[in-house]
Amino acid sequence: MNFPLYIAKRYLFSKSNKNAVNIISRIAVVAVVVGAMALFIVLSGFAGLRDFSLQFTNVFDSDLKVLPATGKTLTFSENASESINQIEGIEAFSTIIEERVSLQYKGKNHIAFIKGVDKNFGLVNPIDSILFFRNWFSSNADEAVIGLGTANKLSLNVQDYNDLLEIYVPKPGTGQINRLDPSEAFNKESTVVSGIYSVNEELDNKYVFTEIDFARRLLNLDSTTISSVEFKLEPGAEEAAIRRKIAAVFSEETIIKNRIQQNDALYKMLNAENLFVYIFVSLIAAIAIFNIAGTIIMMILEKKSNIRTLISLGLTLKQVRAIFFYEGFLMTLIGAIIGLLLGVTAVLLQRQFGFIPITPSLPYPVRFEWINLLIVFTTIAALGGIASKIAARRISPTLLR
Repeated sequence: MNFPLYIAKRYLFSKSNKNAVNIISRIAVVAVVVGAMALFIVLSGFAGLRDFSLQFTNVFDSDLKVLPATGKTLTFSENASESINQIEGIEAFSTIIEERVSLQYKGKNHIAFIKGVDKNFGLVNPIDSILFFRNWFSSNADEAVIGLGTANKLSLNVQDYNDLLEIYVPKPGTGQINRLDPSEAFNKESTVVSGIYSVNEELDNKYVFTEIDFARRLLNLDSTTISSVEFKLEPGAEEAAIRRKIAAVFSEETIIKNRIQQNDALYKMLNAENLFVYIFVSLIAAIAIFNIAGTIIMMILEKKSNIRTLISLGLTLKQVRAIFFYEGFLMTLIGAIIGLLLGVTAVLLQRQFGFIPITPSLPYPVRFEWINLLIVFTTIAALGGIASKIAARRISPTLLR
């Protein structure tokens, strides 16, 4: 039997002769409860916000994307297409042509990117999830789908056959521009806008979707030239093996990115914010938890005569210190468990009923994660252990004399 632990439990659950010590002990445990509860709720809230932010990119970005390592284009032949069709684990793929263009509509201009996609694009990315108004463009039709932000900037009407959207791109070459007719320096195509998509503010201003043949005609590209290939993988597919097989299809050097790598800056920002929030709230919790140290020191002073008796019975100074360390650590564990139970209850109630809203129609997003439960319990236990250790070290031969 661990005798110091037994004595620590007796001290913990028995009332002190001094009422002030009892009150301070309860306050210290409540501080641990509040610290654990607050840290778990904050981490769960940030996890919910992260998912809320990423849900827009998840419907817009593919599982894998192949890009040229140098330059802007890749060569993609029929043989390459047949080879990719033989790779197990790929559910669908779509070839893409992408380039910066200038848009003009009724005298208004906007810089965007044209994204020419083939007929399989809807199998790779959920078009229905991003389409905001009217329809996706029809096959073999000079139609386009633009973002909500672009439509607002250009004051553009959907399916306006009288005033077409004009798309300009500079012609390749280094020749001088004819000052009398600058338009000769640009390729131009006109199109009808068939629909409007909406993802988020940045993407709503960035892309104009067209058929890939329309983009090729605008950019003067041949049928084997593309900018990228986007893939949708089957559930449970082994990404690393598929990456190797895809890389072997292309004769040129390529870069293959998954969804996280396509949004590398966003994920780094969210992870940095998550770390900052964790450190900030942990420091606040540490201030509250270090009340445990003050409580243990007061108990040491109150039970000085009991400590002398225990030493007379044969306990060493190390064992006596262990008694008060265990007492402080048990107080921390009790507070952490209660705080986590309250925090989990609050998070689950918010998920179910949305008591705290961001807007009248949008509850504040939270996400329950077991890893957050483990992180909070480990953090609180570590801080409580440090506080208890510091307090227990106050027992010295000088104090006992």
